[in-house]
Parts: sequence; structure tokens; C-alpha cells
Amino acid sequence: MIYLVKTTEQYRVDSEQEAKDFIEEQKKNNNYTVDKYSSEYKCTKVKGELVDEWYRVSIVKSFTSEKEPDCNISINYGSGNAFEEE
Repeated sequence: MIYLVKTTEQYRVDSEQEAKDFIEEQKKNNNYTVDKYSSEYKCTKVKGELVDEWYRVSIVKSFTSEKEPDCNISINYGSGNAFEEE
């Protein structure tokens, strides 16, 4: 049997507030535990001029214990519901 134990995901969001809101939303999800998270300001400059800016949100999610897994999770990163029961 293969068990998904943990994932690390990175997202791009437009603002610091959107990053904070997204992290809080992820922490409330009952399908996993958020072990670690961070947000980092990023920008692109061309010849010293700011042309793009965003925040990178990184989230580490745990789904089950590695030593004693108690559920089998399948993640679908396409459109629709990512958590489908088998």
C-alpha cells in the first residue's frame, strides 16, 4: 500500500493580505495539518524598473503519520475537488 504522508506546495498570490488570508484558510482545512508555512515578497525588475511583484506562499501539509498511516489520500491537482475518496 502507498500512503501520501506529506507535501510541500508553493503558490503565487498578488498581495500580502491575500497571502495571509490564504494561509489562514489552509490552516482551517480538516483534510490535513499545516506543519509549516511562509510567505515571501518577490519582484521582477528590468533595468532597475519594477515590472512585476507578487508573494510566494509555501505550505507544508501532513496527511497521515508515516509510522502508522491511518488513511489513504489521493490528490488531484487538476480542476475540481482535489480530495477524492478511493
